[in-house]
Amino acid sequence: MLALLVLSLAPLSADLPTTGWDKGNHALGFAVLGLLGQWAWPGRTAIVLTALLAYGGLIELLQSFTPDRVAEAADLLADWVGLLLGAGLAFLLERLHSSGQGAQ
Repeated sequence: MLALLVLSLAPLSADLPTTGWDKGNHALGFAVLGLLGQWAWPGRTAIVLTALLAYGGLIELLQSFTPDRVAEAADLLADWVGLLLGAGLAFLLERLHSSGQGAQ
């Protein structure tokens, strides 16, 4: 979460890792958070995703106070898409792992 915060608030002139598309950066970062959050707190998906989306909102708010960043609602939407993808991947991996354990 801290790495995502730093990347989101760093000046745009800094040489930062990127997907080449701002919304892709948001989706990828929050997909990782969604995946890790689902693994860390299984069974609490709604709470975890809501808290992480609120974190995305906090980042957007903080970006509005930086000189070379802009807060955008579309970024929050990309965060939400990433969270759903990450949590979905966590569910899929857990299901694959569970079915593999039963076959042995």
